[in-house]
Amino acid sequence: MTISDVRPQTIVYPESDGEPVGETDDHRELMFELIFVLKNLLRETTAYVAGNLFVYYEEGEPASVVAPDVFVIFGVPQQNRRTYKTWEHDGKTPDMVIELTSSKTRYVDLGEKRVRYAELGVQEYYLFDPHGDYLNPRLRGYQLVDGELIPMPGNRVISKLINVELRVIDNTLRLCNIMNGVPFPTPEELEDARQQEADARQQAESEVARLQAELDALKSSHPKEPR
Repeated sequence: MTISDVRPQTIVYPESDGEPVGETDDHRELMFELIFVLKNLLRETTAYVAGNLFVYYEEGEPASVVAPDVFVIFGVPQQNRRTYKTWEHDGKTPDMVIELTSSKTRYVDLGEKRVRYAELGVQEYYLFDPHGDYLNPRLRGYQLVDGELIPMPGNRVISKLINVELRVIDNTLRLCNIMNGVPFPTPEELEDARQQEADARQQAESEVARLQAELDALKSSHPKEPR
């Protein structure tokens, strides 16, 4: 056997770790809502929004991987991906990360992940505790300063990257207009608004038809006399 007969070993970058994912309904629904809202907000910006997707950051090392609940990478176009490999996109790593934390993941989220995300250059890191297991307040924001993710100053949690305020409203995390505090709509809220608009339009059309019928009836009951 010659050297040319030896084929290089193919490195596999799995789409999952094979372990069951134990997510609550609240966790999963909130993750989808946040991804939807972020995609809508950044639809005119070159940015990739995803969540719970394997992000590989070192070529040749499948163990070098993170899977944020929600993340944004600027400068990368939005499209469906099975995994994300940084070396295929000029080394771009997540700029913003949101983790939905719990007592089960608190030490990883506050410790290991916070350090790892800082090393990867994540500019903003947010932790939200949906069930109030341990975080008080339930929302916490960090910003990258001198290579370390440190708590954001002040009482408001504001993303400078996407110019929104993160707030806890009705026990859930919302992305809000930074000027007036109004939450950006979720898919369900958009559908409700469309339905209300359709109902109002139908009601208006019905009222116009009713008035026209009354007018026609009035005209027929009072015909014009010939001159």
